[in-house]
Amino acid sequence: MEDVASGRAMSPLTVRFAVHRERLRLAAMLDELAPAEWEQPSLCEGWRVRDVVAHVVLGPRMTISGLLIDLARARGDFRRATLDAARRKAEEPTALLVAELRAAADSNRRVPFTSPRDPLAGILVHGQDIAIPLRRSLPMPIADAAVAASRMWQNPLYASRKRFRGLRVEATDVDWARGRGELVRGPIDAILLTLAGRGVGGARMEGPGVALIAERLDGPCRP
Repeated sequence: MEDVASGRAMSPLTVRFAVHRERLRLAAMLDELAPAEWEQPSLCEGWRVRDVVAHVVLGPRMTISGLLIDLARARGDFRRATLDAARRKAEEPTALLVAELRAAADSNRRVPFTSPRDPLAGILVHGQDIAIPLRRSLPMPIADAAVAASRMWQNPLYASRKRFRGLRVEATDVDWARGRGELVRGPIDAILLTLAGRGVGGARMEGPGVALIAERLDGPCRP
């Protein structure tokens, strides 16, 4: 089992390098997609692969004013605003989307009001939103996933702690554990996906609390 101090060991610069690397890894996988794969559903209902890619590209470019405009268009519905913005961006040629993702690899900008560690969680989860339904391999680095899971545990936008309320969750491949209660265990990448509301993560967990996790993941996920 790898020891990464429960996901708290990375410096801000190391996290930035990890985000850079994961954006380039995702771009390399996207280069291989056939046109039909871009139109396939992602892990999140209502989101195509191209919509998720557009969402990832938009993250480093988002401004407070742009976010407010999107929210006004969606009448204050954050989920709707996020999807609508992604769909507008997704109309661009796929080659341009991939080029913009590569260009954003070195960017230190992030969505307004978010933590410096949020882009790492975002790129890891969204990479799986694309790779898993397409049956492509994009393994998460264990240390990166642990840092991202630690941040996701604290992120109020995802209500992640509620999914593990009354449970003790432990990683099987890294020194990472949170919560109290009945035990659920799994690899850190599955824990991160579960924290992000992806049912495929919960399906890879085991232990007395698994049934409760399944109930709490019964609903749409939010990219």
